[in-house]
Amino acid sequence: MAARMSAAASHAPGTNTVYRTGFDDYALSTDSMVSLTDTTSARKRIKYSRTEITTITDSLDSNTTTAGPGLKALLGRLHLLRTPKWRKDVGRTESKRKRCARTRKRGKRGGVLARLKANAGRPPIPSLFLANVRSLDNKMDMLRLRLGASSEMRNSAVICLTETWLKDNMPDPAFQLDGRLLFRADRNQQSGKTRGGGLCIYIHNGWCTNCTVVNSHCSEAIEHMTVKCRPHYLPREFTAVFIMAVYIPPGANANANEALTELHNNISSLQHRHPEAFYVIAGDFNHVNLTDTLPKFHQHINFPTRGNNILDCVYTNKKDAYRAVPHPHLGFSDHIAIMLAPVYRPLLRRQAPTQRTITVWPSEAASALQDCFQHTDWQIFREAASHEGEVDLEDYASGVLGYISKCTEDVTSTRTVTDYPNQKPWLNAEVRALLKHRNAAFQSGDKVALRAARRELLAGVRRAKAAYAQRIQGHFTSNDHRSMWKGIKCITDYNTRDAQCPEDPSLPDALNLFYSRFEDSNTAPPSTKLTIPPGEEPFSVTPAEVRRTLQRINPHKAAGPDNIPGRVLKDCAHQLTEVLTDIFNTSLMQAVVPTCLKTATIIPIPKSSTVTGLNDYRPVALTPIVMKCFEKLVMTRITESIDITKDLHQYAYRSNRSTEDAISSVVHTTLTHLENKNAYVRLLFVDFTSAFNTIIPQTLTQKLHTLGLNPTLCNWVLDFLTDRPQSVKIRNVSSSPITLSTGSPQGCVLSPLLFTLLTHDCTASHPSCLIVKFADDTAVVGRISNNDESDYRQEVEHLESWCRDNNLCINGKKTKEMIMDFRKDRCPPSPIHIGGDAVEVVSSFRYLGVHISSDLTWSTNTSCLVKKAHQRLYFLRRLKRAGMGIPVMTSFYRCVVESVMTSCITVWHGSCSAAERKALQRVTKAAQRTVGCSLPSTTDIYTTRCRKRASRILKDPTHPSHPLFSLLPSGRRLRSIKSRTTRLRNSFFPEAVRLLNSG
Repeated sequence: MAARMSAAASHAPGTNTVYRTGFDDYALSTDSMVSLTDTTSARKRIKYSRTEITTITDSLDSNTTTAGPGLKALLGRLHLLRTPKWRKDVGRTESKRKRCARTRKRGKRGGVLARLKANAGRPPIPSLFLANVRSLDNKMDMLRLRLGASSEMRNSAVICLTETWLKDNMPDPAFQLDGRLLFRADRNQQSGKTRGGGLCIYIHNGWCTNCTVVNSHCSEAIEHMTVKCRPHYLPREFTAVFIMAVYIPPGANANANEALTELHNNISSLQHRHPEAFYVIAGDFNHVNLTDTLPKFHQHINFPTRGNNILDCVYTNKKDAYRAVPHPHLGFSDHIAIMLAPVYRPLLRRQAPTQRTITVWPSEAASALQDCFQHTDWQIFREAASHEGEVDLEDYASGVLGYISKCTEDVTSTRTVTDYPNQKPWLNAEVRALLKHRNAAFQSGDKVALRAARRELLAGVRRAKAAYAQRIQGHFTSNDHRSMWKGIKCITDYNTRDAQCPEDPSLPDALNLFYSRFEDSNTAPPSTKLTIPPGEEPFSVTPAEVRRTLQRINPHKAAGPDNIPGRVLKDCAHQLTEVLTDIFNTSLMQAVVPTCLKTATIIPIPKSSTVTGLNDYRPVALTPIVMKCFEKLVMTRITESIDITKDLHQYAYRSNRSTEDAISSVVHTTLTHLENKNAYVRLLFVDFTSAFNTIIPQTLTQKLHTLGLNPTLCNWVLDFLTDRPQSVKIRNVSSSPITLSTGSPQGCVLSPLLFTLLTHDCTASHPSCLIVKFADDTAVVGRISNNDESDYRQEVEHLESWCRDNNLCINGKKTKEMIMDFRKDRCPPSPIHIGGDAVEVVSSFRYLGVHISSDLTWSTNTSCLVKKAHQRLYFLRRLKRAGMGIPVMTSFYRCVVESVMTSCITVWHGSCSAAERKALQRVTKAAQRTVGCSLPSTTDIYTTRCRKRASRILKDPTHPSHPLFSLLPSGRRLRSIKSRTTRLRNSFFPEAVRLLNSG
């Protein structure tokens, strides 16, 4: 204690000191202690030198044991209880974060508003302040006060004001704001409006000075004004920013269609000319909703703006572009003000440049490989793998495939390519040189040289765009559809994936374990092959079949784990036919599949941009292309031996069957039963968990043998599905391989056929029920009369029992039920239970891509199709902007836009309302204005497809719907389908009969 007292009494002058608070009574209780910042003037302030502090600390080991609790508490508050070795005794609880792992610079705050404040002059999209002022004349002082007091509002790039109540006799200088450009759209006498209305847009000079009014409109139904801006900074993915102020008066709800039509025509016209621009539509919409008219635009205000209603809205063509923040009313306005802070991140910041390795094929590579394989003695590989007259197929196949892979590596080379997310496809070397020349002229300060360099750059860009468009047109003329489609995707950014797998080295192993989780549930006995009857000859393949299969390989498909590209197999089909035929026949004779041929590499693809778990990765299996050719030959042998048409209501992987047939079967069965009195229908949509991965090979083999398949081929299938090595690869990181004997690899040629054969005995056991299957998408139709649901419930129990016996897991969360009941005195139905859990009853369900509603209307399905088609019109406009010709744009429209609107059109178009057909036709008209030629309407497409599909069914006696097309005794006309309701009369089958009878 003496050392501590002496240190408190004196200090060494001229040394670094540490200021602490001294207390006269060391026995001070902890309750009376205060922090250093709360020290009063009554307490004595003492200086401690660094040496004195060290002396006090060194004496703590022996003296703290005799100190009282108050002193210990005081020393703890002063951080003096630590010994000199305390850093060595205290271990780190977590590793130090590396500098490269920091997401934010030191001293920088995070968040949207902080980023906007730090970069107020260069936001990627304009920050926006929106208010309904109700007379701007008496709000100017309040507006200027807000601008002077709030830096957030002062830095806003755009101020949009509605209901300004300005007139022509009010001069602009009275409403100018310092540092901002003013654009007005006042109410006028021609519109007939005398009250309300008026629009103002203020543009900050620090954000943009190149602004112009594109159009304005004033009527009793709507007022709007559009300003085009070319700001000082704009992300490369945008060509301009269009800001539209809108005011729809409260009494215009009766004229809502007129207002929406005016907005749609104006915005569509702007998007036709500027498809890559950023659009902001802000204002007072009252109760008019713009989402249905322009489904591509997204609303960003999610809180009430007047009372409990959202009357002020901001729409943009980018999702999650803004975050809305409520602000106080401006003066005595009855609407709150809204500040919209940009959340949008430029494409270059969202996606880092990616590098990929490509294989370079010299012009003489194919001929060199052909010559090499032609002079190869393949018999050497067979002799090397033979032992005592028996061929070891594993050594034989792996030796041949390894030799082919090694020869391919010798004649090719690799190159690393860097892809930038905002790279324009037409940006060539000439444009880059002109860009550097323009930058050099800017740095020199020579205005004349800068103007000349800018003119040369613009001319070079026009030439580059024209040359690229001409090249795409040349691909179309030469029927090189792959190159044309690749160029179109570069222009439009169509079907690009933003989601990527994270760079986590433990993720591949975790995914591999997750994909193999069904291996533990396989409790079947060890694989035992079937006994081959004496005299039974195994199947074989001919060299002509193998050569034909090799020549049909798509050379652009990714190579499997053997690293043999399809290009080699196709170019050298004649040279490789002999050895591959020998390997295939040896495999069929021994009923053994070499491990090198059934090895699979899983490439996980995120299902969405937000990944929450391992189940959000879709497994894509890469298997050797040689094995895919072998599977095609085996599939032909299986289909020749088994009549796969026995399962009438399996519509997948069959000729003249499609999703339209499956949906039509469900809908027609429902509509027909609802024609009866006191009848209703319960639809159960069953979802299986990873159906292909749960196949038990032993169960499948027994069913194939029961169906009459050759025992040798059954044994081959059993060996094909067992002892399969599988690994997961993400970029250059691969997981440890796992050997599986459950399931069938997704991506193999045989997997769909084997699954349909496994489920061939999953049929309805009651005549009042129907089970419709499309691969693993299963629907149970229960036709219920007089409230008797016993058959339907027994059918569901039978299906659940069948799934347990065949190791199929029903996903109770995704399995849904829908009830179609139009009776007036209906009562609430009791739920169906699967696995002990009640199945959720829904009013609408997306079945095979079509939304089926419980009221049997198609408004939900049509609105989804219209929204998706509107989104794809954007890509069509970008093609127009790039200078593509009419034939290319027409082909793109037919493939991308029309294919969406007419998906399964024969099922639902006949029952659509007039408003829904008009919405579909509106998309077609917008496409016609872009393409510049007439396009077929959806009604014409529906009629044409109905005729074709009905004719195909009529010519196929094995089709389940063939009995619905029965001829009259005259043999010239079909028997009409009787219908009591309009629902059934307008459905596909009655309409198809009428069309065929009309000639």
